[in-house]
Amino acid sequence: MENLSKGNKNKKSTKTPTYIGVSVILIFLLIFSFLYSITFGSIEISVKEIYKIILYKAFNIGSIQDISRAIVDIVWIVRLPRIILASIMGIGLSVSGVIMQAVVKNPLADPYILGISSGASLGATLAIMLGVGTIFGSNYVGVSAFLMAFIVSIMVVSLANVKGKATSTKLLLAGMAISTLCSSLSSFIIYTSSNREGMRTVSFWLMGSFSGASWDNLKILIPVVISATLFFLTQYRNLNLMLLGDEVSITLGSNLHLYRQIYLLITSIIIGFLVYNSGIIGFVGLIVPHIARLTFGTEHKRILLTSSLIGSILLIWSDVISRLIIPGSEIPVGIVISLIGAPSFVYLIISKNYGFGGKD
Repeated sequence: MENLSKGNKNKKSTKTPTYIGVSVILIFLLIFSFLYSITFGSIEISVKEIYKIILYKAFNIGSIQDISRAIVDIVWIVRLPRIILASIMGIGLSVSGVIMQAVVKNPLADPYILGISSGASLGATLAIMLGVGTIFGSNYVGVSAFLMAFIVSIMVVSLANVKGKATSTKLLLAGMAISTLCSSLSSFIIYTSSNREGMRTVSFWLMGSFSGASWDNLKILIPVVISATLFFLTQYRNLNLMLLGDEVSITLGSNLHLYRQIYLLITSIIIGFLVYNSGIIGFVGLIVPHIARLTFGTEHKRILLTSSLIGSILLIWSDVISRLIIPGSEIPVGIVISLIGAPSFVYLIISKNYGFGGKD
């Protein structure tokens, strides 16, 4: 036992410099991506003008009297909020992916596997096609999607607890069942509707976009995602235990039944807010955690932070590509992510690097 503990300590010590080095590089890449991505767009704006606007608006430093009002609005109202939204979306989806894969003990799980995505889709479809939720005002589509995503998560937890405590297998099966039901209802509503404009709106919304980014929504979204991420960083020991299974965790003195449900509900809240702001964007929560594990194994204290940085960088540049790939137009960022994520997923399967901590 002593030799085994010494071996584990040696492994951790050898990985620590790598972890610190990679984290520092990722932080610098994120800062660079955040600052440089603002310069891209259909209208050319100099770097000097962009940072004069940001410094003045954010910190009241300098002056922007020599910059036209239109340029100021493009930078401050359009580009900067959507870059921040892309960054926060990347953090939220990546962290949620790590948590979901631990909760259901399945390396091929993602934030949407427990039916949350299908629930959000059903909520959006009901709002767009049938006008459900119009009492919520101009953002009724996003609110309806959020509420339905949260309701579905409650249903999954309740169903998994029928005739005994919820386990990772029961959660997974309950999620698949409810996901199928929600998808079927959405398809039925779309199929029986004659509202062609509504069909187009549903399709675009389900593909994901950052075009609706605003400071008002970010004031709510940022605290939710950052608070949840910080909470999960304090839960790394329980997340590590979840990978060992319920039997092993009980013998070690930890019953993970309650924690699993708490983590699921918190993750559902994150996904609900993300869906509310950007629609549905897949693959991020599936692929990014594996990229982190290939370097740092299954230690959640490390892969949570690393995944959030990688996811943030990935979505910032995906948003840039979505705005530039067709001149004068914008394609949904979900399409760009799918074009990146699908080949990456195939590579993980072929190389067998999809397990917890490397090759199976």
